[in-house]
Amino acid sequence: MSGLPRLTIRPMTQADAVAIAAWRYPVEYAFYDADGDPADLDELLHRRGDQRFAALTPGGKLIGHYQLKPAGDSVELGLGLRPDLTGQGLGGDFVARGIELVRSRHGAVRITLAVAAFNERAIRVYERAGFVETGHGPRETGGATWEFVTMALDP
Repeated sequence: MSGLPRLTIRPMTQADAVAIAAWRYPVEYAFYDADGDPADLDELLHRRGDQRFAALTPGGKLIGHYQLKPAGDSVELGLGLRPDLTGQGLGGDFVARGIELVRSRHGAVRITLAVAAFNERAIRVYERAGFVETGHGPRETGGATWEFVTMALDP
């Protein structure tokens, strides 16, 4: 994992959540802006529980976040890399750190995720990490319906 420095992964603080809420992705990826969906923004800022984690550089700079949602014998992984770091070849390392986080907290479980179907760049990163497509279909978010791909990584 040479692209990213060794990250510190810790429970997300309110300051982390506020910073993430202000992130703005490039136009074609603005779908991922936290304030695009009021319910998602409310969860990020006020109802995180113990499922959200911040990823920081050794110098303490916030570079991304993870969300783990246990569901039976699997865990859904949500993740986001800071907008200015996307498209630089860091995604594989960032996803690998997310997989490590799930495994360290939940053991050898199936890891699932959902990604917007238009985000071919992310889909390729997930496939390189070993995820396979398990389905697709529409989901409501941000006041619109989007096509999503569901993927899974078996233990």
